[in-house]
Amino acid sequence: MLGCPSRVQSDHVLEVVDIIRARDGRPSIVSELLEGEELSVFAVSAGSDLVALPASRDYSRVGDDDTGPNTGGMGSYSPVPEIDQSEVAELVETIHRPVVEELAERGTPFIGCLYGGLMLTADGPRVLEFNCRFGDPETQVILPRLDGDLAEALLAGDLSQQPEVADRAAVTVVLSGGGYPERSDQGTPIEGVEAAEATGALVFHAGTALHDGRLVTNGGRILNVVGVGATVAEARTAAYDAAAHIDFAGMHLRTDIASNV
Repeated sequence: MLGCPSRVQSDHVLEVVDIIRARDGRPSIVSELLEGEELSVFAVSAGSDLVALPASRDYSRVGDDDTGPNTGGMGSYSPVPEIDQSEVAELVETIHRPVVEELAERGTPFIGCLYGGLMLTADGPRVLEFNCRFGDPETQVILPRLDGDLAEALLAGDLSQQPEVADRAAVTVVLSGGGYPERSDQGTPIEGVEAAEATGALVFHAGTALHDGRLVTNGGRILNVVGVGATVAEARTAAYDAAAHIDFAGMHLRTDIASNV
């Protein structure tokens, strides 16, 4: 695969492709190189009504400083300081609404959560992926920032009484097995979840099981620890303080979630 920056003229790209094809005769795929910060933007649709939820940012690499292989997500935070809720709403109107309107026009109205994985480039936002679901671990930092009953609105399919976005922040730290993402971990006893929750943090179970009444590992990403605070920095401290109470053999976590915010 040949990755080419968007600033490179298309005719020059084709010249390079021709040179490569002439050299080895193999098929060539040209893809645009996107540079920028990624952003997760969720919108909830009731077929025509569309509500923008707070933006979040996740960390997909397994190691600190974005090293190692990609994962399902090792942590996340919300809000994203460089983009406010009005700008999030504008992104939803620009990117999500045309999709929802097209589906409705085709007679297949979309009801549910439309998750847009975006990259904010110098040439504007670009869509990396769409998912028809809530994303993980971004959802764990979005829901604690909402006031009101989102579940009731979703079940009723009525977004006229949409939840409000509170002026608080949330940070999620994922605790994974030591071999993740190459392999999962099963049956390792987990200690300290109650102590972590006693700090006021939220602890979501991602890959756990009960064996003979004891909590054990049962997956790759084991637990998501969420701290809430007035600022991202406060929420980060709360999340890591709570995570420090939890222990299981081989436990891995990134130490730099939201550290650069």
